[in-house]
Amino acid sequence: MPPQVVVLGAGYAGASAIRSLEDNLDGVDLTWISDTDYHLVLHESHRVIRDPSVKEKITIPVGDIKSRSTKFVQAEVTGVETDEQVLELDDGSTVDYDYLLLCVGSETAFFGIEGLEEHALTLKSLDDALEIHDQVREAAADASHDDPAQVIVGGAGLSGIQSAGEIAAYRDKHGAPIDIHLVEGLDNVFPPGEPDLQGRLRKLLEDHDVNIMTGEFIGEVDEETVYVGDDTELDYDVLLWTGGITGRDVVAETDLDKDDRNNRVEAGADFRTSDDNVFAVGDTALVDQGDDETAPPTAVAAWGAGEVAGENVARAIGGKPLKTWSYEDKGTLISVGDEAVAHDVKLPPGIRIPVDTFGGASAETLKKAAAARWIASVSSYGRAMDAWSVL
Repeated sequence: MPPQVVVLGAGYAGASAIRSLEDNLDGVDLTWISDTDYHLVLHESHRVIRDPSVKEKITIPVGDIKSRSTKFVQAEVTGVETDEQVLELDDGSTVDYDYLLLCVGSETAFFGIEGLEEHALTLKSLDDALEIHDQVREAAADASHDDPAQVIVGGAGLSGIQSAGEIAAYRDKHGAPIDIHLVEGLDNVFPPGEPDLQGRLRKLLEDHDVNIMTGEFIGEVDEETVYVGDDTELDYDVLLWTGGITGRDVVAETDLDKDDRNNRVEAGADFRTSDDNVFAVGDTALVDQGDDETAPPTAVAAWGAGEVAGENVARAIGGKPLKTWSYEDKGTLISVGDEAVAHDVKLPPGIRIPVDTFGGASAETLKKAAAARWIASVSSYGRAMDAWSVL
């Protein structure tokens, strides 16, 4: 019987790994399992908040990614039994594996903030983006310019900034009565960024009439009010929380070595976990990068890591030494509505931009090009070009 290889998840890591496995494996049974039958270009999902029709351009059917010989199963995995090498699915069926590649992504972390999980929306899926759009639209319809809808975005990282920008774009497009508040507990927007990047993003957000509140954390939430710091109370109609990630429940319940704080699987630079037959990549994993560092939970990291992880599964089956992977920072691209900011972007040899941080048409084009390149790499140039206008 040929080796049974299973990939869980259709995110960046999963889609990339499937393509890599198909290129490197021969004579095995390859199965791809995901709870959706499409790949979502998640780092562009905020576009759906403004315009739901964008979903047609940023979802790629799995049939356009995998080869015909790869079996696809649409199901939610409810259990991973590493001792028996069996996966349990939500319909009661099971799938055996010899080698497993975990790419199930992550869930939003709520950090124990009282009321937050019960009352906040999140942005981790297409359905999430559509729900945010619906709630913003409904809140605006019930509001007036004398009594505008109050929309609060918690967390001023990449997702929070881009979501606030799209809500502002929706407001401006429709002349909707909406006030937008972006709340960040640390002292600056985009906390991991350098000061010049933070400053440019802050200015863009302010130019889009987003009220920025930094330096105090959300401490509690109820059905009407967000309590910030010791003294600030913000009534809201829509609350979106974008702060932090944690491992999915199905991963938390495995016997694999994990970080106790966030239930993300510990993996070496070769993506192997504490079980030699299980590899983990993307947001699912804390991939060792040496010096107590791990790879960042970004689309770019998952994309590159998935390629090497797929090759390493093939090498493990063939008894070959595994490759190690190290994350290469290729810069930062962030959109605020139709505008964008680029920082420290690594361009092809021979192309140089004289400043590290810039906006304008160049940044907007680079942002589009990054998403289009990904779409082309897992599907086709035609699909990438078709998506260009909405990216």
